[in-house]
Amino acid sequence: MNLELAILVLVVVTAIGFDFTNGFHDTGNAMATSIATGALQPRTAVLLSAVLNLVGAFLSVQVALTVTNAVVKIQDKSGMPKAQFLADNGHLLLLIVFCGLIGGIFWNLLTWLLGLPSSSSHALFGGLVGSTIAALGFGGVNWAGDGTKLDGILGKVVLPALASPVVAAIVSMIGTWIVYRVTEGVADRYRETGFRWGQIGTASLVSLAHGTNDAQKTMGVITLALIGYGSWHHTTSIPLWVKVVCAGAIALGTYTGGWRIIRTLGKGLVEIDSPQGMAAEASSAAVILASSHLGFALSTTHVATGSILGTGLGRRGAEVRWGVALRMVVAWLVTLPAAALVGAAMYGIANGLSGVAGGWLGPFVVFAMLLAMAGYLVARSRRTPIGAHNVNDDWDTGLGPTPAPSTSA
Repeated sequence: MNLELAILVLVVVTAIGFDFTNGFHDTGNAMATSIATGALQPRTAVLLSAVLNLVGAFLSVQVALTVTNAVVKIQDKSGMPKAQFLADNGHLLLLIVFCGLIGGIFWNLLTWLLGLPSSSSHALFGGLVGSTIAALGFGGVNWAGDGTKLDGILGKVVLPALASPVVAAIVSMIGTWIVYRVTEGVADRYRETGFRWGQIGTASLVSLAHGTNDAQKTMGVITLALIGYGSWHHTTSIPLWVKVVCAGAIALGTYTGGWRIIRTLGKGLVEIDSPQGMAAEASSAAVILASSHLGFALSTTHVATGSILGTGLGRRGAEVRWGVALRMVVAWLVTLPAAALVGAAMYGIANGLSGVAGGWLGPFVVFAMLLAMAGYLVARSRRTPIGAHNVNDDWDTGLGPTPAPSTSA
């Protein structure tokens, strides 16, 4: 096995790992409100979400192509990869993708440990941008496409990140207000029962939408690595095996639960009733599906959080925990630069050791660092376990995202 093939294998393995973390990090986007209101039992919710994520991953490739094309400048004017660029920098492109993925995984695991619903998408893009800058300088990043339209990082990632939570919050706020006005004379117990059934449908739609958006980001990353290796030559299509592997990885990750973030979204932001839950999920699904159709690699976490906040604003007398919301916003602002710093640092280590052992040492040292970091964060999470058994414990009886010790197993 030559060095480039070995790095490609590491990239694919790491990408699958990122996809897995993306799955459990974002399960709450679809199912947190349904679990919080009792519309679905926790284990049933994550199983349903996993199946629909798997299906959704095959419905579109627009977001995957955005990832392939929107970060590193590899295209000529016809849209094909630059032959000379790949001839000179194919090895660098593999390292860029590899180290960028590590930046994304690190941020996903850290925010999961803290129970913060930050963006897996922005963690991935931040890692890739950081490693690209470290390798090729600022000019190597596709900031704004060809200049005639915003097809790069700014248009496909940054602008949707700013707009999507605001749009979702407004839609959800209006929807919640309408729901409570229309059902004003209905007894609470009948209203709750009816909307819990509705939540099952809307939560399922969010899971399907999540598959059409987030699962494809890893597809685009692996395709970018294949282009760097020279075994794929198209920026307008995705290999079938890549679709299958990524769909399976995100579905498996979704099934594991990501209970810490489910708890924050379901119990930490707003005390949610079933009508609010249905309004939040319907708003999230509409925004995510529209963005997937347009190829916007937005954050489903931003959308879901905006929708949940909107339900608190749209219902008279609802309690919104603005302290929790502020922590989330801070995490959102830090995600891109923090992941970028990790991606750049990992590239510096891998490339700095390129002259040792024929270039073999660097990538494997970085991969070992990834495993050590992941192992530490997972072990740290075991000190305050959160799972299906205690995810719905009252927020105020414990320590925020961590339930009271007496309810933890």
